Amino acid sequence: MTDLRSTERFSDRVEDYVRYRPDYPVALVGWLHGLGVRPDWTVADIGAGTGISSKLFLDAGHRVTAVEPNAAMRDASQRWLASESRFAATDGSAEATGLADASTDLVIAAQAFHWFDTEKVRAEFRRVLTTRGLVAVFWNSRRLTGTPFLEGYERLLHEYGVDYVSVAERYADDEGMARWFGHGYRGMASFPHAQKLDHDGLLGRLMSSSYAPKPGHTNHEPMLAALRSLFDATQDGGTVDFEYDTRIFAGHPGN
Repeated sequence: MTDLRSTERFSDRVEDYVRYRPDYPVALVGWLHGLGVRPDWTVADIGAGTGISSKLFLDAGHRVTAVEPNAAMRDASQRWLASESRFAATDGSAEATGLADASTDLVIAAQAFHWFDTEKVRAEFRRVLTTRGLVAVFWNSRRLTGTPFLEGYERLLHEYGVDYVSVAERYADDEGMARWFGHGYRGMASFPHAQKLDHDGLLGRLMSSSYAPKPGHTNHEPMLAALRSLFDATQDGGTVDFEYDTRIFAGHPGN
């Protein structure tokens, strides 16, 4: 997770990330259970960030180890999930997790896979998996079209975002993920998901993104003005619908 300084990009955005990033549909866990995953399977959450994906699997009864190289985000997960006896967080990267051989039944990567060295992590994931183990890669794909708000928000990011296109282009398509799994590919699913945000929530959601210019950048104030205008023009009852498709891919990583 070294390209574009991925281990550092969110250090000064942790509070916005904790408060405003979306969670994931519970149906995602149910889909994995349909593939044979059981609540007693141990989970390694790679690139776990502030623990949003870890919480999903803790709630489903799993024991979760979060692997996160960014200290600020790792600390946030430990504060949030401190009462969870089945949760632990450790310093490590996707390519060098520090986990023991054959120690994990389910490796998950949520909203982080596009930062990984995908060749190196294939070998690392195989190393830490048990013989029954699976890998699940998933993320929330923001819908780019369909409503005036969604389309206006995409235009805003193109106009004011810092390296937005470079980051957006890193997400794999369905065929690319199937190739990454190879003969061990078990399939994919997609689930609708959404946040209903007031203006403050929308601003926080924007500022949690690594490509949103921070205060002091020449694009910051114009971006905030454009966001205010977009919200005022598209809100309904004081909120906008921030819509996603949550896509998940699962299998055993091939050679």
